[in-house]
Amino acid sequence: MTDKADVWQGTLALMILKTLETLGPLHGYGIARRIEQISGGLLSLNYGTVYPALLKLEQEGSIESEWGVSDNNRKAKYYKLTRAGRKQLEREARDWQQAQAILAKFLSAAEPST
Repeated sequence: MTDKADVWQGTLALMILKTLETLGPLHGYGIARRIEQISGGLLSLNYGTVYPALLKLEQEGSIESEWGVSDNNRKAKYYKLTRAGRKQLEREARDWQQAQAILAKFLSAAEPST
């Protein structure tokens, strides 16, 4: 049985922004479920982490929210990507792709012969 991993520092905002870009307006619970679904159940999201991340993104202007009614007829706050959020998503995705490429070079580097 595989333990679920924690979300890496700095990746949650990127995953939230990408989820909203892909699915459009969504409430916090739906965002969290989607991130866990995309990870194949390998990520463990603490809701005490998701909602502060949403608040921070909203304060930065990357997302905006409005109250609505969820599928189960409950009041829920729905979040959507802003223009600034789209730019942030592009920038952060590019940064992570570059970091991934650098790490791949280190992981595939051969040991120096002695």
